[in-house]
Amino acid sequence: MFQKQFDWMFARFPRFEVFCDWANRRRKRLMAVFVVVMHILGALSSMQAIMSTRTPQGAIAWAISLNTFPYLAVPAYWVFGQSKFDGYEILRRRELQSANDVESDVMRTLREEGMLFEPETPREKSQVELLERLSKLPLTRYNDVDLLIDGDATFDAIVKGIESAENYVLFQFYILRDDGLGNRLKAALLAKAAEGVRVYVMYDGLGSLHLSDEYIQSLLDGGVHVAAFRTSEGWNNRFRLNFRNHRKIVVIDGKQAYVGGHNVGDEYLGKDPKLSPWRDTHVGFRGPVVLAAQVAFVEDWQWATGDVITLNWDPQRAPQGDAISLCLPTGPADEFETGTLLFMDLINTADERLWIASPYFVPDQQFLSALKLAAMRGVDVRVLIPENNDDQLVDLTSFSYLEEMEQVGIEMYRYQPGFMHQKVMLIDDHTVSVGTANFDNRSMRLNFEVTMLVADEALATEVEAMLTEDFGKSRLVLASEYSDMSWPYRFLVRTARLMAPIQ
Repeated sequence: MFQKQFDWMFARFPRFEVFCDWANRRRKRLMAVFVVVMHILGALSSMQAIMSTRTPQGAIAWAISLNTFPYLAVPAYWVFGQSKFDGYEILRRRELQSANDVESDVMRTLREEGMLFEPETPREKSQVELLERLSKLPLTRYNDVDLLIDGDATFDAIVKGIESAENYVLFQFYILRDDGLGNRLKAALLAKAAEGVRVYVMYDGLGSLHLSDEYIQSLLDGGVHVAAFRTSEGWNNRFRLNFRNHRKIVVIDGKQAYVGGHNVGDEYLGKDPKLSPWRDTHVGFRGPVVLAAQVAFVEDWQWATGDVITLNWDPQRAPQGDAISLCLPTGPADEFETGTLLFMDLINTADERLWIASPYFVPDQQFLSALKLAAMRGVDVRVLIPENNDDQLVDLTSFSYLEEMEQVGIEMYRYQPGFMHQKVMLIDDHTVSVGTANFDNRSMRLNFEVTMLVADEALATEVEAMLTEDFGKSRLVLASEYSDMSWPYRFLVRTARLMAPIQ
């Protein structure tokens, strides 16, 4: 039918046929140009990927996809392929210390007041040198640490801390929701702002994408300083969507700090029927390490706003306790791949026990090898993950590690009740790591994270009891669960593991 209509048009209007021929030739030329341009861009982008992608697996994956199917791979690479976050100023870089009067004063006070940890053995000296070089922050003594288990304990402590503020509150979360918990915290922040206390609130622009304008405006109207950490801010960064600021930090007057796995949302109080009960861990600090957590906030605030805020930088001993503590902010703007080096070091220092709790356990080959070596030298290595993960790709990938982990004696447990979101490591009977970093590529290479490292036997005993209770609510996963799966499902699991660099 249509052919007859075209024939009639061509016969009646000869120029119409000429126009159609011209349009068809133009369309083919444009398609040819598009194909050539995309393949050139794919080739150039693959060269950049080979030179800049941090893992060989990631570089190979990008190079193949960019050259074989550039039409989708090129825009995906521009959005997700970057692994280095340029333009973020690390204020604590070593070369800036001599010019930074505040930092010099803090270090002098720490040294004069005996709040710096002084290593005694060669092993301690090398370990301290490594950790301080990674963090560019000092390892301090005389800190108090509170273990905050689950949401009620965590947010009751944070609200109490906010209510005690006299000068300022620094409040930063990856996710900030306009719900019951969000409004409870907003009310506490507004009350302090009304008293003349300076309040600074920061959230991640993508993590809190659905935060309402009304919520933000009510904070602003109440005198609260609010900033979004948007990694795509500015013309040069418009495609930089793959980075996140995953930190959760609250600092009160430079004297109290709270860091851990919780975000601000009702689900973190166990009010989401699909994920409840929610299992998470936070820690509260008093002592000189608080100033180190404050540094992480200040760096983020300066990136987000361009402003440098005036704060208390007078280190003080905690009222009681002598926990040796270090704050390690890590992220894609670091000189080294700091997160990877930190966790590799923690694994390698374990002599008797290494217990890891992480909701997203997707180790690359170097981590898996380090864990296997630890188990082979007699370390009790256990990994705790949720039974029902909210990320299906991560859940599939976890099965792929079972056979080689079981072969060397590493035990994997799946937490049964609700969703386990804590990021905790227990090394031997003296060292604890609590923070925001998951055991995956994103936390090691793409996210801004913060980890609190504590050497304290009392805290280690508390964490041991906490994790022992968690293991009691979990089931040991055997390698046979993977080997007994159908071939198509095992193929799907192995395919998911190939995608680990982007998880």
